[in-house]
Amino acid sequence: MAESRKYHITVTTRTQFIPEQSDESAERFVFAYTITIANSGQMPAQLISRHWVITDAHEKVQEVRGLGVVGEQPLLKPGEQFEYTSGTAIATPVGAMKGSYQMVAEDGSQFEAEVSEFILSVPRVLH
Repeated sequence: MAESRKYHITVTTRTQFIPEQSDESAERFVFAYTITIANSGQMPAQLISRHWVITDAHEKVQEVRGLGVVGEQPLLKPGEQFEYTSGTAIATPVGAMKGSYQMVAEDGSQFEAEVSEFILSVPRVLH
């Protein structure tokens, strides 16, 4: 059980609809998402890559994989956090994202930091 606290990343999300970059008639809805990645474990760990699964209301899925986030591979010591903002476009006013970050701890251990599903929604679409 102590092992699970050794490698522990907490991820929080905030989303925002970007109307000036969206075009409803072209089925393009743009959202910004701000992610805070906090090392709540006991071992320094570096974010190596990301994997996102983005689903719109028509069940169309986009998968995004890549190194780092916003061009960085942050190394987080215990208690440190890294925040960044990125964006995505989907074809419907409501969708969802979930994913994971692939992490490497200072001792060489690799582990995944899961990102729970969060909703992308144009204001006043969901009640």
